[in-house]
Amino acid sequence: MVALGGAYTTQADGIYAVGVNPANLTYQHGKPFMWQIGTINLGVVNNFFSLENTMGLSGKNLEAESQRGKYEIYDQVRDGLRFSQDLHLALPALNYASGNMAITNDLVTINDIKMPFGIFKFILDGNEINEALDLEYSREQMGLLEHAFSFAVPTEKFSWGVSLKFLQGLYYMGTDPDSSYTFLTTDTTAFHLNARYFMRHGIGGYGTAVDVGFASKEINGWRVGLSLINAVGSIEWNQPSALTDLLGVSDETGYFKWGGQEVPRGYAMVHEITADSVTIDKLSKSEWKDLFKERKAVVKDLDSDGNPRQFKVRYPGLLRMGVSKQIDPDIQIAGDLVAGFSNRLGVHQRWKISAGLQFTRFKSIPMRIGYMYGGKYLKELGFGAGLHAGPIIYDFAFSFRNGIWFHNMKGASISFGIALTSLKSRKDKSVPSQ
Repeated sequence: MVALGGAYTTQADGIYAVGVNPANLTYQHGKPFMWQIGTINLGVVNNFFSLENTMGLSGKNLEAESQRGKYEIYDQVRDGLRFSQDLHLALPALNYASGNMAITNDLVTINDIKMPFGIFKFILDGNEINEALDLEYSREQMGLLEHAFSFAVPTEKFSWGVSLKFLQGLYYMGTDPDSSYTFLTTDTTAFHLNARYFMRHGIGGYGTAVDVGFASKEINGWRVGLSLINAVGSIEWNQPSALTDLLGVSDETGYFKWGGQEVPRGYAMVHEITADSVTIDKLSKSEWKDLFKERKAVVKDLDSDGNPRQFKVRYPGLLRMGVSKQIDPDIQIAGDLVAGFSNRLGVHQRWKISAGLQFTRFKSIPMRIGYMYGGKYLKELGFGAGLHAGPIIYDFAFSFRNGIWFHNMKGASISFGIALTSLKSRKDKSVPSQ
């Protein structure tokens, strides 16, 4: 999927159909089993920093040409500077597909940080007199184990499939936007700061999610597919579990510390910073602690009934639509439209279009290239290859994220995996009649 720029809805095969389109499991019915030994997918990305941008700003006069340089920066960060990281690690030897079914077990970690647009405005233009500047930032990080059982059902002209997922939450930490704020105001003599960050955390949690998919049979080389990934899915945190017992987390004790205190289950972390009448002269002559008053506290996170809150976090969902065409025995092209249901935890709530090409002239060494476009500052160029020899299925891929070359990429993804199959390789057998 990385190599094809995401154009994978109709291409995903065997174990790799889980999380993309479970309906494709029908079309492995005539193939040998697939047993995954290990797979890792790692990606990092932001929406501003690249070699091209940082070197281009070096020594540049941002005030020239009617402040053109400033507006170029504002145009790129738009709603804020966003950093995202994701890791998907298949648990070794615990992923298996055969017939029209698959069992998968994966470790997933996601980190998403968004710095406010106001920071750039403050650095480049300062703060207008008596106008409050919003500097609120958001941060979420989550780790979980995803266990899935997937199956597909064939019909005369198409197939449909379902993945039933059990989500075993490991950890979560995130700011609550409804209870957090940061305001900076300036008067004629000084500036004033009032900031409060309310951060929920969870150790141990449980949840479920469901994928549903549709895939047509191949007609004149064409195939279409549609899937809803994590159509319904969430994790409820701060529930008793084997993990919390192992780490000693309870309603009285916690694993993490904040402000010198343990953070028990059902508690949240608060970080407050205030500053009153701070001037340039005070900044140059005083220490931070004398000007900026900080308070770190652990508080009970209660619901409307006064009980400890067992909060839920929505598992990021996607809508995928794809089409592919077998041009000749050696070349296949594919295209996808993908959109997220939210704008958090590494998912973008906007349409992305992908196109990919797979070249199989050398049957044991498939080669792939793909491109994804999701607007002016959301793009990805991927390429990769594989080694499919006998029982070995090895694939790797690399992609430039938010760019198409080293100098303008704002992130990267790397993916590789190895699986075992029959000694005769994973070739199509005759599919039994329906």
